[in-house]
Amino acid sequence: MAYEAQQDRFLAALRERGGSAGNGALREALGWADSTYDRVKQALLDAGAILPGRGRGGSVRLADAEAVTPDLPLPSPAAAPRAAAMAQAPRTRTAAAPRAAPAAGPGRPVQSYRHDDATRKNIPTAEFESVMRAEDKTPIQLAYERRSRDLDPQLVWRGKDEQDWSDLIVQAPPLYIQEKVHPQVLIEDLKRQSRQRTQEAPGAMPDLFADFNGLLDSAAATEFYRHDQHWSNRMILGDSLSVMASLAEREGLRGQVQCIYFDPPYGIKFNSNFQWSTTSKDVKDGDRDHVTREPEQVRAFRDTWRDGIHSYLTYLRDRLTVARDLLHESGSIFVQIGDENVHRVRALMDEIFGETNIVSEIVVQKTYGFSSDAISNVSDYVLWYSKKRPSLKSRPLYREKPYELGKGNATWLMAADFSYRGVTAAEREGRAPIPAGAKPYNPDNLISQGRAADPQPFEYRGVGQDPYGRNSHWKPNYPAGMQRLVRSERVHVAENSFRYRRYHSDFSALPYSNIWTDTGTGNFTDEKIYVVQTGAKIVERCLLMATDPGDLVLDPTCGSGTTAYVAEQWGRRWITIDTSRVSLALARSRLMGARYPYYLLADSPEGQRKEAEVTRAPPKTTPTQNRLRQGFVYERLPHITLGDIARNVEIDVIWEQAQTILEPLHATLNQVLGKAWQEWEIPREAGLDWPAKAKEVHAAWWQARIARQKEIDASIAAKADVEYLYDKPYEDRSRTRVAGPFTVESLSPHRTLAVDWDDELIDTLAAAEGRRAAPDRDTAVRDFASMILENLRTAGVQQADKADRISFTSLTGWPGSFIAAEGRFIEGGQERRAGIFIGPEFGTVARPDLVAAAREAGDAGFDLLIACAFAYDAHSAEFDRLGRVRVLKARMNPDLHMARDLKATGAGNLFVVFGEPDIRIDTLPDGMVQVTIEGVDVFKPQTGEVVSEGKEGIALWMIDTDYNEESFFIRHAYFLGANDPYKALKTTLRAEIDEEAWASLNSDVSRPFPKPASGRIAVKVINHLGDEVMKVFSVA
Repeated sequence: MAYEAQQDRFLAALRERGGSAGNGALREALGWADSTYDRVKQALLDAGAILPGRGRGGSVRLADAEAVTPDLPLPSPAAAPRAAAMAQAPRTRTAAAPRAAPAAGPGRPVQSYRHDDATRKNIPTAEFESVMRAEDKTPIQLAYERRSRDLDPQLVWRGKDEQDWSDLIVQAPPLYIQEKVHPQVLIEDLKRQSRQRTQEAPGAMPDLFADFNGLLDSAAATEFYRHDQHWSNRMILGDSLSVMASLAEREGLRGQVQCIYFDPPYGIKFNSNFQWSTTSKDVKDGDRDHVTREPEQVRAFRDTWRDGIHSYLTYLRDRLTVARDLLHESGSIFVQIGDENVHRVRALMDEIFGETNIVSEIVVQKTYGFSSDAISNVSDYVLWYSKKRPSLKSRPLYREKPYELGKGNATWLMAADFSYRGVTAAEREGRAPIPAGAKPYNPDNLISQGRAADPQPFEYRGVGQDPYGRNSHWKPNYPAGMQRLVRSERVHVAENSFRYRRYHSDFSALPYSNIWTDTGTGNFTDEKIYVVQTGAKIVERCLLMATDPGDLVLDPTCGSGTTAYVAEQWGRRWITIDTSRVSLALARSRLMGARYPYYLLADSPEGQRKEAEVTRAPPKTTPTQNRLRQGFVYERLPHITLGDIARNVEIDVIWEQAQTILEPLHATLNQVLGKAWQEWEIPREAGLDWPAKAKEVHAAWWQARIARQKEIDASIAAKADVEYLYDKPYEDRSRTRVAGPFTVESLSPHRTLAVDWDDELIDTLAAAEGRRAAPDRDTAVRDFASMILENLRTAGVQQADKADRISFTSLTGWPGSFIAAEGRFIEGGQERRAGIFIGPEFGTVARPDLVAAAREAGDAGFDLLIACAFAYDAHSAEFDRLGRVRVLKARMNPDLHMARDLKATGAGNLFVVFGEPDIRIDTLPDGMVQVTIEGVDVFKPQTGEVVSEGKEGIALWMIDTDYNEESFFIRHAYFLGANDPYKALKTTLRAEIDEEAWASLNSDVSRPFPKPASGRIAVKVINHLGDEVMKVFSVA
């Protein structure tokens, strides 16, 4: 964005807010990084266009603006409460009103949290793959040292001895950004469209993508891994082993992850762990129609579960080893597992993390139990290990401690009128409720052994006692501490002694143990969208115990995205990984439509005011920067002790202030009724025969009396030691929060050579991907290529039109780098020559592979290139010709590489040309652009056919309405599946966004948008099987 345009936007945003605004609010509305905002603001200050604001929180105002919104009044300390204040209801726990709302327009502001003090390495987008340096493309080989077998007892399984002969070797390929997502952009566009329909000024659409990366200049955008950019959360498609190695080695995340939540498959059945479509979570093992056909998933199955439990343990050990390398010294890993393998996994984790680093084995209750001949199993397990136990970061969580009447701190009751009595038998047995407002307590000992230096006589309610004669002394400091107990109504008069009232509410909580019986109910409230979806309550509790806001959380098995969803809610940064496109399609939609509470940040003006209100202290005046790492403002649980009360001098101030009101009323009441009542003798209810004046004075006295007690109780709670409730931050209900920016990424699918730490060329990765021959895989790779060519010779290639099939008259090998065979066939009465390109056995063919193969085909004089692959990346969809060489992209039936492990799925086409989405672009009379998706060709793996379907075959389609050929920004998203990810946001924002705008999210016709400045738009379509295609269109 031009410098002058940035200044114009700054001034326009300031005028929209009446000429003044807080720095944090204005920066959030503009969507700029701190550095950009500060640079533009300083330039305008220097030019005299704006002036510093008059408020405390850091603000600016237009130089010609006369009126500036004043600061909200700050809560006054309670050291000297007014009598009128004492008669009010007690303080509520609602959040203080924000000083300024960074809205992009009228109505409820929509915001997301920013991790301004965190960065990530600048990695390439899929568009920039072709300009990467060779050393950045080349996978790096890492060696992880195995743990010594001599240290402690270890689990042994088949093949482990051979594996222990060498280090664990893992490839670290580069990662590529496929999409950049900012959910707030989608909501702001809906709000703008709604305002336009109500004939309001729609306002300028904030370009939240303008500073997505935060790089200093355009040159830095292509200097990959050499610059830091703004943090954005990450959703990565690929094998978690390679992804974690890449994060550690290439991006410097070794030792930076605070928490890993690992939810591996509980058992070793294939289908029970993988979902084949976004439309169905009903997955049956052994049902051939429910078998996933994603190459990454099939490879995971064949390589991991081929040897049953032995391969399963190897799979876990490898990933746990690499995961440990990512953990911070104070970090934690949680592994959720079922009873089938918990004993094996614990032994495995003892080996990797050390048996001294186990924190707990947590038992969690499931929503259902599996019946057996003997007993029903209703629990799963979460194994909590630390990287280094002495350095462990741990935050205690508490649950409400129930009381049992007649026991503990619930043997007596203090009534609302300050009378007290013991718990009755009927109340103990549950036959009668306790009175409304009554507080259970226990009369505790008020004296300690050992005679004081002098006598300590003390009188209360006409009764005097002195522990001096019993070789004892009062526990509180005498006499001031004892007097404060009296003024707090904390002295209980027993038959022959004074005792201290210890209320159950003085500390009515228990820390959670390692048995969680409340987690089963939470899963019923979580809408289940994935076959093996973890309950959010389990993940939430684990993350809250082991992390703080701003910490980094990693999940190697994304599933439906529960870990990412929970981490986003609680202000944690997150990275989630999965081999399944279906999983990431579900998780992407879940995050894009999520609604979260807006928790008050401790490092914000409203957070400072709330903290002052809770602690009854003057608010801080230090500048704030809205840093998430400073945490939230939490509710807290007072841990009240006798000493806290005895030392609280504020009680005296509150008492004396109240007496100026109470004593005159007390004297008047006695005078009118002709009584000589002491304070504790005044009845709670007025007599029926009392004169009107007595009733009026009596009511006023009790109102002030109750207010005094509430004020004293509030002071006691505020001044006592507290336990922070990390799962109960204060919420600002005037704001709506959506997920912050995140990227969708994938591993490199490209043809490269691997280099180890000595720069020695190796070919392990390419061999593993089926792209080249390795010394130990020569036969297997040749077998794969031979098998493909043999099937291609007999089956031919079925094109989109059922009547149009390529049948080869000959198919012979070809000694090319990309071309594997020459195929000859008859077309239009003439013989044509086709170069055959065979993609990897397990992996995805990308556009650069097709370009290189097409170039080789052209050099060899072929008429066309036929590419055969199990999967193509989205960017290859529009590539169908290179000069004179046509390119046909044939989708291979997954039966070809699954026949050895899965039952055949029936007769069908083995090589089918995968069609493209049918997209229409219209220019409306007002010059706006509208996109319609009329259908998509969907590959049916069960039959091997391509079927043309309407929008019912599409799960999600997205538009970058101003595609710059550098990144795909999701500016429009349309969810055509059955699930509605925006259900919660519709309720919250019903006043700001009309029904027509919400309905547009489930449409095959886009909302109109301006013609792009770049002249191009990009449309990406994802079907229910996770397949992606992307097309770029020129819009004149």
